Amino acid sequence: MSTNRRRSASATRAAILDAARVRFAAEGLDRVTVRDIAGDVGVDPAMVIRYFGSKEGLFAEAARFDLELPDLGDVPPEEFMDVLMPHFFSVWENNAGFLALLRAATTDKKSAAKMLDLFTEQVAPALAAAAVDRAPERAALLGSQMLGLVLSRYVLGVPPLVEMDRERLRDWIAPVLRHYLTAEPPSA
Repeated sequence: MSTNRRRSASATRAAILDAARVRFAAEGLDRVTVRDIAGDVGVDPAMVIRYFGSKEGLFAEAARFDLELPDLGDVPPEEFMDVLMPHFFSVWENNAGFLALLRAATTDKKSAAKMLDLFTEQVAPALAAAAVDRAPERAALLGSQMLGLVLSRYVLGVPPLVEMDRERLRDWIAPVLRHYLTAEPPSA
């Protein structure tokens, strides 16, 4: 009987977490209440607090994820975007936690710090393997371009970016990203 209770508790916790990711991604941290998430799952709000301590604790858990970026160390520069872009699209379109964190980072200092941690712990090291020199600068430039793109396409919904299919968007953005990783740096 205790095994069933544990499974039920695990399933309830997972359902709360899934509902939170969807809500936070769609509406942002500030607009979502514990009551909203509990209602989506059909549990009492106290159950959410029981499992996560607070809305902030729930958000911290919902926004934790591994980007699983590919190793670019042995990828020729002309193939960087063939490897990166499908992966980026997958994260942006299939990981509600990422969009939730991005939305929240625009207004919440703790969320912004989590986004910065994600960049410094996962994105920058992955991109550094592809950079010809000045890895921190190149990774930061590429990261700023990608964050601007994902914010514009998936959060703000800028019509021309939303309307472009993946291939067209990739064709536009790939040369810029490749430039950041491999071009001769400006003098000075």
